[in-house]
Amino acid sequence: MATKSKILVIGGTGYIGKFIVEASAKSGHPTFALVRNITDSEILESFKKSGVTLVQGDLQDNASLVKAIKQVDVVISTVGKAMVQEQVKIIAAIKEAGNVKKFFPSEFGNDIDRVNAVEPALSTYSIKARIRRAVESEGIPYTIVVANCFADYFFHGFGEPEATAPPREKIAILGDGNSKAIFNKEEDVGTYIIKAVDDPRTLNKIMYINPPSNVLSMNELVSLWEKKIGKNLERVYVPGDQVVKNIQAAPHPVNLVMSINHAVFVNGDQTNFEIEPSFGVEASELYPDVKYTPVDELLNQFV
Repeated sequence: MATKSKILVIGGTGYIGKFIVEASAKSGHPTFALVRNITDSEILESFKKSGVTLVQGDLQDNASLVKAIKQVDVVISTVGKAMVQEQVKIIAAIKEAGNVKKFFPSEFGNDIDRVNAVEPALSTYSIKARIRRAVESEGIPYTIVVANCFADYFFHGFGEPEATAPPREKIAILGDGNSKAIFNKEEDVGTYIIKAVDDPRTLNKIMYINPPSNVLSMNELVSLWEKKIGKNLERVYVPGDQVVKNIQAAPHPVNLVMSINHAVFVNGDQTNFEIEPSFGVEASELYPDVKYTPVDELLNQFV
């Protein structure tokens, strides 16, 4: 049996990072987490209990970054939006270290090469695209992960940027509500990513996490929710051009969330293209053994 790759997660204490660290440790990969300060905290204690090795380092300190990378085979970046551009420093350190078998840059949302976004999402996607091009031009082996919508994050407000609970009376539906979107439980995203680490089928490919049961339109999602709570919601449909005007009038960072939702639910950017073997693979097809959580079950926790 092949030895499992050593994995370094950069940004492991962040929203999606912690799920990836946990999945890596659980699957038996020697797992390292880059942290600026190794101090007592609940999340770092949980990492240590899982057998994760904490490595002190910083994206602004090239020597510490190279030292950390030299200890592993695979680097997974889960840095947040504000740090995405800083991944050029990870790329440079990977080149200097010279030992990395695969790099996963921080993406995890829509496929940024296949979106038709408006601002401010467009600028965010443009930065991620520049990181993709840098990885490719440096010849670093990679896997891009397109995880689409994080389910727990989305269902807390059904896409309403400032909502704190799912709707029970009224819901605004962007566009005609028929564009299909994809919703994945965060733990499942972590599981699929770690499955891809040592899989040659994902080398220099985009891995889409598109499990069939989790591909739904907003109209379908609302109908499912109505059945769960035993009542019909008032559906207010917002035409696409009005959504754009609302984005332009909204403050930051609300406008960013709104513009991402526009790409997903008005443009249908998660599902309006075919995954071609020349550039992509689909996770639930590659790993049918993974028991992913269907949307029907995901919604139960919010009832």
